Amino acid sequence: MPDPVEESKSGPSLYRQFLDERDEILKYKWVRSEEVGHDIGFETALINWTRNHREQWKKDYFKSSRN
Repeated sequence: MPDPVEESKSGPSLYRQFLDERDEILKYKWVRSEEVGHDIGFETALINWTRNHREQWKKDYFKSSRN
């Protein structure tokens, strides 16, 4: 059975992309929580990151995965 995290010739697997995106959201959550002085929670971080950063992150992510 193939590794679900293994990258293919066409780029990262969907599961690898999910893990990488989740890591970015967790980093965002940590930074924003530090800025405001309390835990903002995963859901707030997810919504804010998706609205403000996801589109650019995906462009950069797929651009770097092709190199």
